[in-house]
Amino acid sequence: MKKSIAQEFFKGFWEVLPPFRLVLGLCPTLAITTLAENGMGMGIATTFVLFFSNIIIASLKNIIPKKVRIASYIVIIATFVVIVELVMKAYFFPISQKLGLFIPLIVVNCIILGRAEAFASKNSVIRSAADGLGVGLGFTMSLVLISSLRELLGRGTVFGVGVMWSGFEPFGFMVEAPGAFVCLGMILALINLVPKKA
Repeated sequence: MKKSIAQEFFKGFWEVLPPFRLVLGLCPTLAITTLAENGMGMGIATTFVLFFSNIIIASLKNIIPKKVRIASYIVIIATFVVIVELVMKAYFFPISQKLGLFIPLIVVNCIILGRAEAFASKNSVIRSAADGLGVGLGFTMSLVLISSLRELLGRGTVFGVGVMWSGFEPFGFMVEAPGAFVCLGMILALINLVPKKA
């Protein structure tokens, strides 16, 4: 039985939550989540690419030959990545500088190619749009959660605003590479205690 459009959208917030349920997109999840602002920026950029590439792939699924489908998907995804990169450089230059190479690397993000192959290539435009938006926003939520925790414990701030008491000693390792693994591991452990169909 097919899910409703609302179910396709909301599954991205739990059932197929990218870094925690699918364990995909871990490269940006671990690398850029030192600040909540970075997590938000990367999540929004990925959501844009996922949403629009899903729509185009679903629209062209009957035209794209099976033998070149993956290459075609990558061209479509790369087009939206270039749009995101140019818009960020033009209007959000500081965050673009912070995210650096990870914006162009959205092209090879497993979440986007996975949703294109597993979902958009087999479903309608509306369902694919709902899937792309839901999974993208779920990914954004995940990045903001991880980066907020790392920033809070590693700097005493969230989105650059001090929230800890005056004598707080930051755990410096939380904004370093080991902190990313520790934070992700703790969240994965907590999430795995909850059944998938909650």
